[in-house]
Amino acid sequence: MTDHGTLIVDTTTRIFREVGDGKRQQAVWSALEEAGLSRAWIPESLNGSGATLADGFDVLRIAGGNAAAVPLAETLLGGWLLAQAKLAMPDGILTLAPVDQRDRISLDAFDKLSGFARAVPFARDAEHLAVLAARSGRNYVALVDRKRCAVTPGKNLAGDARDAVLFRDVAPNAVAEVSIGFDAVLSMGAAARAMQIAGALQSVLELSVAYANERVAFEKPIGKFQSIQHSLARLAGETAAAIAAAGSAADAINSAARFGDAVFLEVASAKIRTGEAVAVGAGIAHQVHGAIGFSQEHALHRYTQRLWAWRDDFGGESEWAVRLGRLVASNGADALWPMLAAR
Repeated sequence: MTDHGTLIVDTTTRIFREVGDGKRQQAVWSALEEAGLSRAWIPESLNGSGATLADGFDVLRIAGGNAAAVPLAETLLGGWLLAQAKLAMPDGILTLAPVDQRDRISLDAFDKLSGFARAVPFARDAEHLAVLAARSGRNYVALVDRKRCAVTPGKNLAGDARDAVLFRDVAPNAVAEVSIGFDAVLSMGAAARAMQIAGALQSVLELSVAYANERVAFEKPIGKFQSIQHSLARLAGETAAAIAAAGSAADAINSAARFGDAVFLEVASAKIRTGEAVAVGAGIAHQVHGAIGFSQEHALHRYTQRLWAWRDDFGGESEWAVRLGRLVASNGADALWPMLAAR
């Protein structure tokens, strides 16, 4: 990690430690914006902070470790998408669309947007949307004022906004052609969620170990019981696997010149493996905590509810497994080992 990257990590950690743990949403968001962390993936020439992709992924891991209910990942991703088209990032909260592989937005000859995007994160809270649209087989990025769109409120399991957005002849503020497609957007979103999941699982592990050492049953901490120790060891293993997979995907994106098969393999593996870790890890954490983990007063449910929600964002593990299987099948059996060994 570079000195600049260390500074970004330290700043992010300090903000969450001093300003709030994710419950004081507005205060946390204001501090993140003021520090320029929401613009980490934007070059300075486009009104950004000029940090690397690796730095931004580190920020997302820390934010996930605090179960932050703020649109940091969405603003980072939206800014990254605008930067691909060399469009300047506006002030305020930003999100991106579409985020579901079933949805597509079209751009007509008069640069008007039409289409539908489901489950757009924090759409109602955003001032602008970065939209990937298609016209005559080419891809474009458009910067759109959210007030020009029809937004139908929705929410995920954690209560965070996941809204449907309708584009009906919407005139964007700016539009430019890009060389990337929806697969690149989906890969960036999946890698971002994988990093958030990895950070959150680390905190869930720490909460569970601390509780097991504090909770007394039959005159000794429950962490002394072999069954609890076994469960915590498994949770630690799942957490380590998630951290490794997410980190590898982030490193692949940061190092690659384009979104090719090597990046897809890493991202697909990360989204699949972190999703599996959520399924196992969240269950273990709640078993260790018992009923108290579901109460509003305890922090655990803030983590696990977001883990379950992030697991499905930008495609769940079954969707990515199908896509990965198609890639392997299309390349043929002889290409599988070289693809795996290349990393």
